[in-house]
Amino acid sequence: VCSGPLLASLPSLPTSHLWSRAHFGLCVPSEPLTILPLTLEPEAVAQAHYKACDRLKLERKQRRMCRRDPGVAETLVEAVSMSALECQYQFRFERWNCTLEGRYRASLLKRGFKETAFLYAISSAGLTHALAKACSAGRMERCTCDEAPDLENREAWQWGGCGDNLKYSSKFVKEFLGRRSSKDLRARVDFHNNLVGVKVIKAGVETTCKCHGVSGSCTVRTCWRQLAPFHEVGKRLKHKYETALKVGSTTNEATGEAGAISPPRGRAAGAGGGDPLPRTPELVHLDDSPSFCVAGRFSPGTAGRRCHREKNCESICCGRGHNTQSRVVTRPCQCQVRWCCYVECRQCTQREEVYTCKG
Repeated sequence: VCSGPLLASLPSLPTSHLWSRAHFGLCVPSEPLTILPLTLEPEAVAQAHYKACDRLKLERKQRRMCRRDPGVAETLVEAVSMSALECQYQFRFERWNCTLEGRYRASLLKRGFKETAFLYAISSAGLTHALAKACSAGRMERCTCDEAPDLENREAWQWGGCGDNLKYSSKFVKEFLGRRSSKDLRARVDFHNNLVGVKVIKAGVETTCKCHGVSGSCTVRTCWRQLAPFHEVGKRLKHKYETALKVGSTTNEATGEAGAISPPRGRAAGAGGGDPLPRTPELVHLDDSPSFCVAGRFSPGTAGRRCHREKNCESICCGRGHNTQSRVVTRPCQCQVRWCCYVECRQCTQREEVYTCKG
């Protein structure tokens, strides 16, 4: 059974990408998803869709949910690709830069580090975001636009347009990821971090309006709800990564079973009982992260990593210093738009310095 963020198995990205879906702890089959021709008969389309879901090697419940709607398999692929690339972007200046290949990926996902917490959150956020957008774009059969009937009509608003269907996508994601046994401490932490990803998506919803009226008088506005760009979601989750809470467990010495997760000293769990996790919208983790400075079980280290002298060489190189290499590069410059319809540029040659961490 595959395990990891999204608990799914997706085909690898094109070789031109720096990432593959294996980076998220997913089992990767050798065949890509089938692209369905528009001329297929309905039965053939359904069979092809079932095969696409089967290739993902999902758990039984997840496979059933995938087969229920022909748009799910493709959206899963899109979500993991988007999440992986955003993770790489957010950690591009860090010692751990979201490179999770081979044994590093497997080792990291077995531990409850802050980095693992971020992966679960960005994965669930990516799936929530991709599903909501797929609904409003008409790529799903079981959902469509969010018409926001629950919002009050203030001023001269008309809830028209085509809102991103967050209500459907968040419900789907919670059911798709599922809550694990309450006795499994790590599973409760992972589920909590999944929910943090969904909550960050919800917090970024904005109301977008378009004016209607004679000569732009805006006598009537058509409004709809729209999700924040995924880069904004990634930025917010990166901040939560930096302020993540370390939690522990209260263990019954007689039975050896883990009890409730307890917040760190000075942080009180929310009231209400029943929920073993502290009531917090923050990411939580169980283990202290390694330094990621040298090659080990969790990363290839930072030796040879490119850095920016004024920004992060000292941090990324872990005090070992960096090498400086000079090279000549040629880039387009002094570009001008010519009417009509092309851009004319000169080629400028300049020397630049490249910095890499010493081993």
